[in-house]
Amino acid sequence: MQLVVARVGRAHGIKGEVTVEVRTDEPELRLAPGAVLATDPASAGPLTIETGRVHSGRLLLRFAGVRDRNGAEALRNTLLIAEVDPDEAPEDPDEFYDHQLMDLDVVTVDGTEVGRITEISHLPSQDLFVVERADGSEVLIPFVEEIVTEIDLEEQRAVIDPPPGLIDDRAEIASARDAEEPAGGEKSAGGEGADGAGKSGSAGGSGEAGA
Repeated sequence: MQLVVARVGRAHGIKGEVTVEVRTDEPELRLAPGAVLATDPASAGPLTIETGRVHSGRLLLRFAGVRDRNGAEALRNTLLIAEVDPDEAPEDPDEFYDHQLMDLDVVTVDGTEVGRITEISHLPSQDLFVVERADGSEVLIPFVEEIVTEIDLEEQRAVIDPPPGLIDDRAEIASARDAEEPAGGEKSAGGEGADGAGKSGSAGGSGEAGA
């Protein structure tokens, strides 16, 4: 299956390097020199990574055949897509690929049904589950160990212990937001997300996804 592992950012310098927004927990594997990646739009690729290095905390890549700043700028905002074995799993037991988490049923520790995961949102500070409730409203659940107590892939469920007000307040906000959208507005779909998501140590901590 195909997973988005990065998005190309701005050109860096004049020799064809680009900054990338990493969307994988395993950049050393997915974004290593020699890796051949599909792209969105498809017309931009496939792209073969020629070199990679970290500069000022950002990953810089150079692709085969891209030799100048103009070529690098032409790739801006291109999504980089890796082919991944659907049975493959991260080595860390607290990390999961997005496709493993999609469509899991979400229940509280006392068994109350909350909804179904429809999207994984990767933010700089943490990952969020976008959970659709039976009434169509959405709840945003931080993927942190204090709240998400268990991921059971065999039972296809995520167990949460939400703090007071998290579920009700978030549902009301989502419902209000949907009501304000103009007719015909599209919700973002949960198709090919980032490569992976992981629990962070606390609600304010950094997630494992590196997105």
